[in-house]
Amino acid sequence: MEEVVVRLVKHSRPDTTYRASVVSDDGTHVVVRAPWSGPGTRDMGFVRFEGGDLFTEHFWRDRWYSIKEVHDSDGGLKGWYCDIARPAVVTEGEIVVEDLYLDLWVGADGSIIRLDEDEFAAAGLDPVTAERAVRALDELEAHCRTRVIGYGLWDEL
Repeated sequence: MEEVVVRLVKHSRPDTTYRASVVSDDGTHVVVRAPWSGPGTRDMGFVRFEGGDLFTEHFWRDRWYSIKEVHDSDGGLKGWYCDIARPAVVTEGEIVVEDLYLDLWVGADGSIIRLDEDEFAAAGLDPVTAERAVRALDELEAHCRTRVIGYGLWDEL
């Protein structure tokens, strides 16, 4: 399986980079898989990311978001972490995604939580980018609220 470096760019802090295995790439949608690469456990209050967690990450070259399906070390589904971001830039050996601060958590239990709206408001993005980011978040949330939570949640995106 081909490996790539995923680089998450967020202008308010240093880039996050990690290695991932490419599962598929149809020219528009790239799927990679990577273990939790953060230092130790990160308790978000609604979910804990920890050693042994496995992320199956979906990046699109033409969509303003990425979706990370998160499983625990036993294979149990924790949920989906959705980053609002510019379309992914995919080159040989690297996927670069510019995070636009807004996030959506969709728990395996059906809970839906909008995240980081205060950070987004403080970021001072240009109006066109900010409007596109809010629209992407609204579209993802609406999609989740009209679907039964499960593995087919993202089939129609």
